[in-house]
Amino acid sequence: MGSNNMERIPSISFLLAMLLTGILGNANMLRDTLLVGIYVDPPFVVKESGGFTGVSIDLWEHIASEMDMAYKYVEFSDAVGIIRSLDYDELDISINPLNNSPSRIERFQVSQPFYISSVGVATTISGQSQFRIFINNFFSRDFLNIVLLLLAILLTFGTILWFAERKTNKYQFRPGIRGLFDGLWWAAVTMTTVGYGDKAPKTHLGKTIAIVWMFTAIIIISGFTATIASTLTVNTLEADINGLEDLQNAGKIGVVGASDAEYFVQQQDLHPSQVYRTPLQALRALSRKEIEILVSDRTTTEYLIKTNNMENRVRLLPLTFQKQYRSFIMPKSQPIFSEVNKQLIMRIQSVSWNESLKKYGLDE
Repeated sequence: MGSNNMERIPSISFLLAMLLTGILGNANMLRDTLLVGIYVDPPFVVKESGGFTGVSIDLWEHIASEMDMAYKYVEFSDAVGIIRSLDYDELDISINPLNNSPSRIERFQVSQPFYISSVGVATTISGQSQFRIFINNFFSRDFLNIVLLLLAILLTFGTILWFAERKTNKYQFRPGIRGLFDGLWWAAVTMTTVGYGDKAPKTHLGKTIAIVWMFTAIIIISGFTATIASTLTVNTLEADINGLEDLQNAGKIGVVGASDAEYFVQQQDLHPSQVYRTPLQALRALSRKEIEILVSDRTTTEYLIKTNNMENRVRLLPLTFQKQYRSFIMPKSQPIFSEVNKQLIMRIQSVSWNESLKKYGLDE
C-alpha cells in the first residue's frame, strides 16, 4: 500500500502543475476588466490632461459601450512594448492602429482594418529672407532659360520686321547688324507697350507683321510674367524629393523609432542619421533643421503639422509609400475577438464614423 501511494504522488503533482499552468495561461480570459494597450500616436491616440482621446479611443469606447465591457488603459512608450505584452497574454487588446502584416496575422487575432495610411515624407521650408531667395533665383538656371527664350522670340519677330522694312525704311531699320538690333528694339518696345514711337513700320507687309506681333505679344507676355514671377518668388528650396530614388540620395534623414516608417527605411537600405522617440519630437527637429527629411506615418505627420502650427516651417510632400492597413490586435486566446470585430465593422460602416473622422481632420 505504501508503495502504491508513493507512485501516485508524482501523478497528482503533475496534474496540479498542468491545472495551474492552464489557469495562468488563460488569465486574460478570467479578467473582469479588460487591459487595453495604447501608446500616444496622434490623431489615433492623443494624451490630454483629462485622459485620452483620438480616433482609436472613440472607436474603442463605442465598442466597449455596446458590449458593456469594463476596461482599463495600459500605456506604453511604443508599439514594441504592446506587441511583446500581447505575446505573453499580458494585454487583452491593442487599439492603436497597428499595421497589418503576415507575421502579425499568424501570431494574433487581427481585426478588420478601420483606417488606411501610408509612409510619407516631410521636408523643411527655407527660412531665408525673401530678398535672398529673389537673388538666388535671379541667377538660377531656370530664370536664365526663360530670359534666353524671351530674347529668342523678340529677335525672331524683330528680324522678320527688319527684312520687311530694311529697303523702304532704312533710316529706322538700318542695314547690317545694326538693323537686327533695331528690329529687336522695336519688338521689345512693342511687347512691353512702352510705345516710344522712334521705330515703326511703314510698309503694308511691315504693318501686318506688327499687328500679328502685337496680339502674339499679349499672349506671350502674360504667360512669361506668371512664369518669371513664380521663378523669382516661389520658395523652391525644399528637398527635391520626387520618388524613392531621390530619397535614397537624400541628406540627413530622420525617423521615429520602432515605427513602420523605420522598418520601411530599413527595407529600402536607407541609413537615417537620427532616430526619434515620438513623431512630434521628430517634427520639431525637422523644423529646427537638425535633419533635412523626415520619413514617418503620413496621417500622423499631417495632423501634427496642423495642430502645432508648423505650416510655415515644415511641408509634407505629395508622396506616399507602402500602403498600410490599420487594425486592432488581440491575443489568439482572447474569446471576445469575434464580437469586438463585429462591432468594429458595424461602427466603421455607420454614418457617425465619418463624423468621428472629420472631428480629427481625417475626412475620407
